[in-house]
Amino acid sequence: MKTTRRIAFAAAVALGAAGCTGAAPTAQGTSGAPSATPRSSAASPATTPAASPTVPRLSQAQRRRAAADVAPLSTAALAAQLVVPDLGSIDAGAAATVRQQGYGGVVVMRNALPAGPAAAGAAKAGNARISAAVTASGRRWPAFVAVDQEGGTVTRLDAPLTQFPGAMALGAAGSAGLAAKVGRASGAELRGLGFTVVMAPDADVTIGAADPTIGVRSPGSDPALVSRIAAGYVRGYRQSGILPVVKHFPGHGSVRGDTHTGLARQDADLAALTKRDLVPFRDAVKAGAPAVMTAHVILDAVDRQRPASLSRAVTTDLLRDKLGYQGLIVTDALNMGAITEGIGAGEAAVRALEAGADVLLMPADPAAAVSAIEDAVTTGRISRSRLEASAALMVATLRANVAAVPKDSAPGSHGNIAREVATSSLTQISGRCGRRLVGRSITPSGGTAADRAALAAAAKRAGLRVNDTGTTVALLGGGVYRAGSARSSGATSATADVLVALDVPYGLASSKGVKIAAYGRTPATFTAVVDVLLGRSRAPGALPVAVGSVQAGAGCGR
Repeated sequence: MKTTRRIAFAAAVALGAAGCTGAAPTAQGTSGAPSATPRSSAASPATTPAASPTVPRLSQAQRRRAAADVAPLSTAALAAQLVVPDLGSIDAGAAATVRQQGYGGVVVMRNALPAGPAAAGAAKAGNARISAAVTASGRRWPAFVAVDQEGGTVTRLDAPLTQFPGAMALGAAGSAGLAAKVGRASGAELRGLGFTVVMAPDADVTIGAADPTIGVRSPGSDPALVSRIAAGYVRGYRQSGILPVVKHFPGHGSVRGDTHTGLARQDADLAALTKRDLVPFRDAVKAGAPAVMTAHVILDAVDRQRPASLSRAVTTDLLRDKLGYQGLIVTDALNMGAITEGIGAGEAAVRALEAGADVLLMPADPAAAVSAIEDAVTTGRISRSRLEASAALMVATLRANVAAVPKDSAPGSHGNIAREVATSSLTQISGRCGRRLVGRSITPSGGTAADRAALAAAAKRAGLRVNDTGTTVALLGGGVYRAGSARSSGATSATADVLVALDVPYGLASSKGVKIAAYGRTPATFTAVVDVLLGRSRAPGALPVAVGSVQAGAGCGR
């Protein structure tokens, strides 16, 4: 352990000295083809910091009050408070389980809700039951009712909620202020349904096409850009009264494995990590992010044996001690393959607490996790005071960040912001900028059936015909992220008059035609695409990642 601590200390020293990389985007060309000159690059010298307003830290009074509230709990109740399971439902039975077992709350996954628009109403009713179950058991603090609602490919609730794209669209727009608007809008609608925690934003720095898991969920490949966008999201979420969880420390975007299916190893040295993966988390710590999620990634440079979420060298020595993080630490889901492959649910929970985690997310067997923690206290492996400290931090953090439901919380009430994201992020990397790109009709291909229908509908609204003889417009997929899989979402390359990448933009590198990166498939996305096809608006976004030989930062300019 001494060796790994010395390594972690070296990393922290380097982090303290490292500045944010990447210059702020500047306008490029007013006519002609898209500029290939990067407006922002991870290789650029440090110029402007990824600054954001500091989030107020918990006061001593808030901490003392929470400590006094959790002190009377039994050891079993303390252990259960730290466990936040996926019960597969939020019906009356699930609420009864939360009350009887004493869990701190639940994570609401897509399978807990009915399909279609009815999901919103079901979520609101179910979340109310869960919150009531927590307070009914004498706990005078908010329930930890969480949802993965990053936008884009990681969206648990669709319409009627306003649909936003993944974070890469915000990276292309390059605006922390717009990210704050999205966080505020999405958070308000989630609070309106009774959620208290959102498992976002994603602060991973992607390495591009070799990143199989994060992809369009990342704002981009420039650490400074990722820092700015993540900070904007955090600010917006907190303004809406919901607790954001920055993820996935120490970074998953440069890892070539998927922790949903098994162990994934980060083999980069600390010098590389210091300049890339750790930068957004260092900045989040400085800004006072209220909660951080640890990944199940093995960080070879610090601990070659255990994933970060179960490693004291990473969770405590690096994140807590060296980066100085004082906020809530939440594990990634403990039912993922990287954890369950070789360890039981109870032992995983105990190891996560030993590592320094506070909230144990989605153990494969929640009851076994609670029992194992209780046994660990009995045997002296973990102290009761350790449980009290995490429970108090959890309670104080929820109280400080969960606020009353905003007035503008109606589902679907933020279409104007979705449109702003769509029009600000579209990136054209070939063809004549600002010119009409299609004739009087178009022939859609690629994508999914739903994608083609959405494009056709947007085209018809704009006065375009859709037939078999029009300008060919191919929609590129690239795989839709769904916990451990990359299901096809349409062809990843094609030859057409115009190509539109709906997910990650990498397929554009091997395709021929006018190339546009859209980073999403929301209703607003297709409307914005048609406006660019007709020359009604200019695609102002900048590539947040390299696409083949086209560097990050390229585009038609603003």
